[in-house]
Formats: sequence, C-alpha cells, structure tokens
Amino acid sequence: AALQALKRKKRYEKQLSQIDGTLSTIEFQREALENSHTNTEVLKNMGYAAQAMKKVHENMDLNKIDDLMQDITEQQDVAQEISDAISNRAGFADEFDEDELMAELEELEQEELNKGMRDVRLPSVPSTSLPSRPGKLPACHFIFLMIKLCYKKRAEDEDEMKQLAAWAS
Repeated sequence: AALQALKRKKRYEKQLSQIDGTLSTIEFQREALENSHTNTEVLKNMGYAAQAMKKVHENMDLNKIDDLMQDITEQQDVAQEISDAISNRAGFADEFDEDELMAELEELEQEELNKGMRDVRLPSVPSTSLPSRPGKLPACHFIFLMIKLCYKKRAEDEDEMKQLAAWAS
C-alpha cells in the first residue's frame, strides 16, 4: 500500500508538473495576445494621426511658409532699424571722438593739478640742523612724500581709467 501511495504521489507530481507547464504556456500566449492587441491599437492610432497630419498639411504649401518666414524676418529687421533710429541721440554721438575728449579731459585735470601745486606754500627750510630722531620725519620730507604719493595715486587712477575705457570699448 505504501508502494502504491508512493507511485501515485510520483504520478500526481508528474501531472502537476505538466499542468504547471501547460498553465505557463497559456499565460505566455495570453501575454503575447495582449501585446498583439496593444500593438494593433497603437498602429491603428498612428495611422489616424498620420491621416490627421496629412489633412492638416494638405492646406499648407512649404514655399508659402518659407516666404512668410522671410517676410517676418524682414519686418523684424525693419522694426529693429526703426527702434535704433529712434533711440539714438540726434547726431550728438557722431560729433566728437571719445578718445580726443578723454585726452582733453586729462589735459585739463593735469593743468588744474599743476595750478594747485603752484599755489601750495611750502615752509622755509630751517637754517639749523635737523634733529636726529629716528622714526620721525621733518615736515618738508613729509610734504615731499605726500606730494609723491598724490602723483603716484593719480598715475594709478589714470591706469585704472585707461583699463576701464579699454574694457568698455
């Protein structure tokens, strides 16, 4: 009886394995059928879309579209020219050369500085010998150093202005 039960068990396991294989095959076929149906629907919708696009483009001429785009570009160029003409100051920008104006301005500033330097009253040089205090400068040396620093600062400012002008142009 135990042997018979064991044989039956083996037979049932074999049937179960066959049924499982059959179910797997049916499941695979069902998925393939669903994919075929989806592909058919997609293809059908792509056909509808192609027909709709054909119908829409049927009234369009590629040459007319190209001409229209050229007209639009030309009108944008005209509008830009008009805008440029309106925004420019009437002849003022063309009257003077900016480099010449900058050179003249620098000359005037230099003359003003020279004039200011002529009016500076320097103290008279003392007739006695200078005290020997390390670390402290006499007044005339101090004024000389200050003037030298002013010229150096002005030269640096001019260099910065030239760099700024070069960057701007």
